[in-house]
Amino acid sequence: MTTVKRLLTTLPADHRQRLMDLAQEVSFPQDARIFEEGGTADRLWVIRSGTVALDLRVPDRRGVVVETLHPGDLLGWSWLFPPHEWDFGAEAFSPVRAYEFDAPKVRALCEEEPALGLLLLRAVAEVLAHRLAGARARLIENYAKHGGATL
Repeated sequence: MTTVKRLLTTLPADHRQRLMDLAQEVSFPQDARIFEEGGTADRLWVIRSGTVALDLRVPDRRGVVVETLHPGDLLGWSWLFPPHEWDFGAEAFSPVRAYEFDAPKVRALCEEEPALGLLLLRAVAEVLAHRLAGARARLIENYAKHGGATL
């Protein structure tokens, strides 16, 4: 599988700078909960260092890790789509440093600068497509490993 382009390097320099003008550097200690599934998606992050686990609640079980994110990866896409609620939870696997963006300000910037908005939407869509392909591959592998039925 090819690697997805990193969000910040995908944008042309002038658009990247406009977005970075909204950035704030933050850090999370290991095991910190960054957000919870179902919570208000009012932020997004680009990971600078460390790893973050995206997890999903499963009844009668601990959260199931569905993806691990690394430096350069986008953390959070639910901020872009109504109702702006997290579809997953996120936890720092290790100490994490990230650029944090206020989602309403990013959405307002995209409205003010439609060219930037279109490029950002395309970049997020590429991230989503890459993660969906990865999830599909993991499901097929898990199905095969655990004796799935012959089609």
